[in-house]
Amino acid sequence: METKDQRTARTQYQTRVSEDFPPALAVGETRFTKKISMRYGENPGYPAAFYQEEGASGPNMATMEVLQEGTKGLSYINVGDMDLGQRLARKLTEVFPGQAVAVIIKHEMPSGVALATTGLEAFQKAWQTDPLSNFGSVDVFNFRVEADLARLLVESPRNIEVVYAPDFSPEALEVLATRKVLRVVKMGAGLDQPSVDNGLEIKRVAGGLLVQKRFNSRIVSPDFIDVVSQKKPDELQLRAALLCWTVACYTRSNAIVIGTEDKIHGIGSGQRSRIDAAEDAIRLSRRGYGPLGCVLASDAFMPFPDVVELAASHGITGIIYPLGSVRDQEVIARADQLGLVMMVTRKPGEVDCERCFLHR
Repeated sequence: METKDQRTARTQYQTRVSEDFPPALAVGETRFTKKISMRYGENPGYPAAFYQEEGASGPNMATMEVLQEGTKGLSYINVGDMDLGQRLARKLTEVFPGQAVAVIIKHEMPSGVALATTGLEAFQKAWQTDPLSNFGSVDVFNFRVEADLARLLVESPRNIEVVYAPDFSPEALEVLATRKVLRVVKMGAGLDQPSVDNGLEIKRVAGGLLVQKRFNSRIVSPDFIDVVSQKKPDELQLRAALLCWTVACYTRSNAIVIGTEDKIHGIGSGQRSRIDAAEDAIRLSRRGYGPLGCVLASDAFMPFPDVVELAASHGITGIIYPLGSVRDQEVIARADQLGLVMMVTRKPGEVDCERCFLHR
């Protein structure tokens, strides 16, 4: 039987906090209007709201439509997860046109990502990336959700919080409605359409704002990848490199992502050391597909050969990363000794590589 303390601990997450934020805000010449009052912010007891940018259009948070609110409504964390998932799914739609894309997000980090010819297959492959971490996730798709997929999404052991997609069949909506706590949200446009806002990222710090132009990776095809190792990549390794690099762009730094041509196998994120992130990616991959035969993406240069040695010892066959370390040649030489393919994030003939730090 539930005790008073247990009941109090549980209800704090269900209690809505009233907010009295203004109906509109302005940052420079950009105006934002309040769209949703949240149950609470990142933590219970603190008010929160979502403001949409006036004039924003296309697939982004301003244009979302809540079809099923669930028993709790969208939370502050849900919207952050939806935003990251939509950005990643949209970029993957650009890099891999014609593919069904499934992106699973936990705490504003990718947890499972896959490509397939059908939406059902894409979800099944993405879920298997890390079934443990995917519990309680926000699931984002670039395709219309049909009833066959909906029946998986409502399975209680998955505990999915939000399903976010460009469209839903009437039959799928009927199935999704059977899970009362589930939030179902429709995108304002397909992910093959442009997303329009002022293009700035704004981060609040005590006493001010940090403002930067939003990052958009230029690594969108094999033509944007240079090879610096003796061993050359095959077509599947190039495709895996594109997929892993794209996911790394939306993974908190330090980021290491390992995967094959159609799915991510493991993600190491938010670590202070790159070798720790690599160890996490390999360790977590064993919850699903394992590291054997993967390509590894690193969001920044490798100052030592340790990641290369770790990758080779676990059957990883290639690495994509930016140059920039004083030990670049030492790292490449070690990869050549171990028989790895080393790909870098620049066009052949260019000097500078792209890196993709994310701190959100």
